[in-house]
Amino acid sequence: MATLTIDADGHVRDTDEGIRPFLEAPYNERPRLSAGAPRDGFDNTLGNRAGTRVVDTAVWVDALERGGLDFSVLYPTGSLGAGWIRESDFAEARASAYNNWLHHTYMQADSRFKGVAMLPIQNPVSAAKELGRCVTKLGMVGGMLPEGPYLYGDKKFDVIFETAQSLDVPLAVHAGGRLTGSYDEFLFENLAQVHSLGHAFFQMKQFVSIVLSGIPEKFPNLKLAFLEAGCGWVSYMLDRMDERFHIRGHVDAPLLSKKPSDYLKSRNIFISCEAEERLLPATLDIIGEDIVVFASDFPHWDTEFPANLEHLRNRQDLSYSQKEKILGLNAKRLYGFE
Repeated sequence: MATLTIDADGHVRDTDEGIRPFLEAPYNERPRLSAGAPRDGFDNTLGNRAGTRVVDTAVWVDALERGGLDFSVLYPTGSLGAGWIRESDFAEARASAYNNWLHHTYMQADSRFKGVAMLPIQNPVSAAKELGRCVTKLGMVGGMLPEGPYLYGDKKFDVIFETAQSLDVPLAVHAGGRLTGSYDEFLFENLAQVHSLGHAFFQMKQFVSIVLSGIPEKFPNLKLAFLEAGCGWVSYMLDRMDERFHIRGHVDAPLLSKKPSDYLKSRNIFISCEAEERLLPATLDIIGEDIVVFASDFPHWDTEFPANLEHLRNRQDLSYSQKEKILGLNAKRLYGFE
């Protein structure tokens, strides 16, 4: 099918070697610049047999062509766990360096690449300023709320939400796939167990915090995205949240003026889907067709692109209109593409 096709969540390989030239002194003298999220000790490459390991701009341009993508919105790989950095000053310097590297290496190389800003979430005021710089100076299309020991419904993050709303750009909640935080991933005996839960738990945790803390109520024009856990979990969580709101909302969620599921009707909260999800048609029936977007996840080890895109294009249980929205129209509205 010939239709607008936007990858709402692709990934770059951000390495220490790539970022270092963009990092100011004295931080560029550190031997290790990696974001340093807690690791589970598993080799997710299956001995370098899984995923596209070597990825540069040329490899990504080839992927655009093979998939017939009009745009790909790029998120990090090595920096997915940047929220775990303990030193606020280093987090700020590293985020700025990553953003400058992304702009130079990808956005300036091909106009089909759209960047999302890494935010130094350790200092919300600095994160808001960095979001403003990246949008107004570098032309980025949003900001990423990284994995870390935070709940984004905390009012200290309001300055970031307020800035994003005023700039009319989305904020994307994106996990790193590991069971970090209150879930002890070292209890699990293999990566399949850890990764089955990692993305979904992080998304559920932040979704509950953000919605029940009243962020969509305080910032009604703010666009939010929850990426890389599929969309089937959303209906389940909304049922649970609606039930708890009915019983305890007047005490525990006093800012909400309606039940949690009603906030998705604003069409400002977006969810990425997996191309093969069996629950996708049912999920569209429940949460609507206007907020689900396609995400390639290229070049990560657990994705098969462009095969996943072709699978979505050829699904017989989705209408042409539904596929048209998922493949491009919804992401166009999410990221504000002309």
